[in-house]
Amino acid sequence: MLLKDKVAIITGSSSGIGRSAALMFAKAGAKVVINYRTNKSGAEAVAKEIKNGGGISHVVQADVADPNQVKKLFSETMKTFGTVDILINNAGLAKNIPFTETTPTQLAEEFAKNFYSFFYCCQEAAKIMKPKKVGKIINVSSICGLTGCTTVLTFSTARAAVVDLTQSLAKILAPNIQVNSVAPGFTKTRFWDGMSADEEKELLNTTLSKKWVTSEEIAEAFLYLVINDSVTGQTLVVDGGYTATL
Repeated sequence: MLLKDKVAIITGSSSGIGRSAALMFAKAGAKVVINYRTNKSGAEAVAKEIKNGGGISHVVQADVADPNQVKKLFSETMKTFGTVDILINNAGLAKNIPFTETTPTQLAEEFAKNFYSFFYCCQEAAKIMKPKKVGKIINVSSICGLTGCTTVLTFSTARAAVVDLTQSLAKILAPNIQVNSVAPGFTKTRFWDGMSADEEKELLNTTLSKKWVTSEEIAEAFLYLVINDSVTGQTLVVDGGYTATL
């Protein structure tokens, strides 16, 4: 098993990309900490599926936009499993707020969800990984963080900051801890719920693959970065060729 006895915290793993990563990592032998903010039933369903597959997991409720709850997440993980080997910062959600109508409060809230949470979790992970001189941190950015997305500006700029955070931490935590990011393209998650067939076709026609990226494909990218010790400070784009067309 590739990740036998490794302990992985995956934020926002009650659904979507995080759920797929939790299931894949558990199958690879990792002990997975399933984190959720409000979707308790989803988190428990993931834990049940992992248990049924012979894996080990632990569910922790925590809003990772709150630094005190981040400390709770890591504290519970340490009490349960004794260490943290892998952190995948996945939680967050894009919200469409028109630029000229964005209030200071909204801006702060969006950055707390989509950037500050990453910073807080990386801090706590580093405190555990540095003494061991080993660890993997993966931050989920977005193609919006690379190209700019006008409809989700606050999310886009926050995830651009995630890319810079990744590059900076890779240097700060070298040589023993590898830090990378993954930039998903159009991935079939709840964000796209409610699209018409015509809207979906128009969106996917902007990619080279002409299809949705799957959450499992993103999870596979996470797994690659976790098992490779020579990739660090990089952003792996998984977008069906969308950015290649720009």
